[in-house]
Amino acid sequence: MAKSEHPPVTSSAFCHSHRMEQLLRVLRELPAPLRHALIGAVVLGVPGAMVGLVIGLRAYVPTAWAATLEVGLPAALLGALLGLAVGSLVTVYRHLHDN
Repeated sequence: MAKSEHPPVTSSAFCHSHRMEQLLRVLRELPAPLRHALIGAVVLGVPGAMVGLVIGLRAYVPTAWAATLEVGLPAALLGALLGLAVGSLVTVYRHLHDN
């Protein structure tokens, strides 16, 4: 049998995709405030965009994309700010307990 061109799959509880593992590695290498800000932006931005899409589709279909941005971007910004605050608190907590 020929050897596979793909690297061996490592056991991961999250996903077995090589690109997903690369993404997780990049996220782990980021400083905690930035990592939490990105996670917060996605966690609040995606549902915010979905809510905006539903609102836009109910209000006026041709401009539903604008409602998606009008609700999704502020939600993502709020998530990023909350994530930044949490990440900063995590950094301070780690610094205090390391010393």
